[in-house]
Amino acid sequence: MTTFTALTTLGSKSAADRLAEAMEALTPAPTGVGVLKVEDGSGVWEVGGYFVAPPDQAGLALLAAAFEARPFSVSELPEVDWVAHVRRELAPVTAGRFFLYGSHDADKVPDGVVALAIDAAMAFGTGHHGTTKGCLIALDRLAENRFQPVTVADIGCGTAVLAMAAAKLWPEAAIIASDIDAVAVETATANLRFNDMDGAFPCVTCAGFDDPTLAGAAPFDLIFANILKAPLLELAHDMGRTSRNGGILILSGILDEQADEVMAAYAAEGFGMIHHDTLQGWSTLTLKKSAR
Repeated sequence: MTTFTALTTLGSKSAADRLAEAMEALTPAPTGVGVLKVEDGSGVWEVGGYFVAPPDQAGLALLAAAFEARPFSVSELPEVDWVAHVRRELAPVTAGRFFLYGSHDADKVPDGVVALAIDAAMAFGTGHHGTTKGCLIALDRLAENRFQPVTVADIGCGTAVLAMAAAKLWPEAAIIASDIDAVAVETATANLRFNDMDGAFPCVTCAGFDDPTLAGAAPFDLIFANILKAPLLELAHDMGRTSRNGGILILSGILDEQADEVMAAYAAEGFGMIHHDTLQGWSTLTLKKSAR
């Protein structure tokens, strides 16, 4: 089915939310409307609508004018078999000892690797993005240095690839994965089954550490948080509160130019830098909590 997108930007979240609500009244109505902050430090918010029929261009122009937004950019998206496309595009990824692959590449798994299967239908968190791969490289380095955690948390887990990688390295560790998005948690649970790891660790839906399972497992020896700068800054205090003295954080989802700001927030919570890896314009920070 051919679909259409209509995108614009505004200068505030409140205006973006009001415009998104107004878009619901268009004819034909959008099948979905989303609002997100553009993560470039500009403070700009994007509003996007998705349509199964050509949207009303005049109606969109009136809405843009009424809400002082930029003119909508309307695009037609041709029908695509996205799973087949992803399978063609997502070649296996090697990150240290880890080998990430789709089921269509199961015959390509080499000997002597820690293999993790991420199928095309579970495409976010496949290891192809510089953030996920950077976290896996940082994790591999910890293992090389004989780090041995007892408790591990994967905050904002997505496919739970990082939690699964930790479970492969340290099967005796108590590991918890969490995500604010219930769909991500369902995907993480399915991904455990896909890797014959069903029940290896719990996956919970919550914001940050706001879940009794996480609270009961703290303090943590190792925490992953591959999210974005803004939630990382918001979670800095909770990271300090729930990390054991000497505990390690692996943080990513950070543009290279944002790394200093994130590091400063975590330094204020007692964390020092161990490694700063950069890959494809993204930073991965490995930090250690000092005793206070």
